Amino acid sequence: MKFSYAMLPDYPLSESLASIRLADELGFHAVYAADEPWHKDLWLLFAAAAADTSQIRLGPSVSAVTLREPSLIAQAAATLDELTGGRAEVVLGSGNFGVLAQYKIDWTTTKPLTRVKEAVGVVRTLLDEGSITRDGEFYSYDGLFTFARPVQEHVPVKIGAMRGPKSFEAAGELSDGVHHALSYSRAAYEYAVEHVKAGAERAGKDWRTLDIGAWVVFAVGPDSAAAKEAARSMVGLYASAMPAEQLERNGVDPADMVPIIEAIGAGDLAGAIEKTTPEITERLSLAGTPDEVRAKIESDIAPTGVNHMICAITDPALVKSFTGRDLTGVPGVDGQLRLIHEHLMPPFK
Repeated sequence: MKFSYAMLPDYPLSESLASIRLADELGFHAVYAADEPWHKDLWLLFAAAAADTSQIRLGPSVSAVTLREPSLIAQAAATLDELTGGRAEVVLGSGNFGVLAQYKIDWTTTKPLTRVKEAVGVVRTLLDEGSITRDGEFYSYDGLFTFARPVQEHVPVKIGAMRGPKSFEAAGELSDGVHHALSYSRAAYEYAVEHVKAGAERAGKDWRTLDIGAWVVFAVGPDSAAAKEAARSMVGLYASAMPAEQLERNGVDPADMVPIIEAIGAGDLAGAIEKTTPEITERLSLAGTPDEVRAKIESDIAPTGVNHMICAITDPALVKSFTGRDLTGVPGVDGQLRLIHEHLMPPFK
């Protein structure tokens, strides 16, 4: 089982760079960040981190092909790969529906999965060949080329998926793996892996060679209640993007999320947190002491075939930035990275 840090790059840049360096020193597989305008630009941040790191992989999870043209994603990934000496990778998705709404884009009209599948082909072709000619439904090119060339012989290109089953099958068939965000139950991961496996088998691939990542809202610390309270502060913001089918696979009635989503939509974050019950928090986050988190991974995630924990670390600074709440008793990002290294990595080697 690999462990990675999913960063929201909303901290002072000097702090984010220091956390990336620490994750590199501690042996984390990768640092990922969302490629969307709500946050600081991950490509510039990771370019700055390249020279001060030696092993850790870097890239977007996810980069939204509805907003960023895939040929430009390929160009940026190849450039980052050269800067890092071959440590870049890319996870593609259709985009955060909340962000798309702010662009006045109705995601239901974008044919999201078809678009992502086509974008995977574009990025793969440009990374492998350096040029592309194609007539697609969304992306068409006539001899487009780039001098941005990767160091790796094969830069991993993966798909971010939530709803399924077709998105999971597409990841298995067309890409190097899947990052499945915001699931926490054994049933949800068994469902995802089942369909990743079906897609891989359709393409004649061994599904066990793919990167199958669990992207989770995460908080760990010596005080279980404090860690769970940190997660509770952010669960509603994340869970509001979960489709009904995914909520149900995680044991949550979509009707129970309606008051939380309505409060978020009205800008009442304090009300949304108040409406996020401990039961919902428990079902829609991975939080608690190191022993509690380890037990959850052992019982519900690792047995399903997931081979990569992608920890979207929630700490007091992030909660303060998003909600204005002051939390105590929870380590910061660096403290949680150390706890993962000391208590969670060793049992899953």
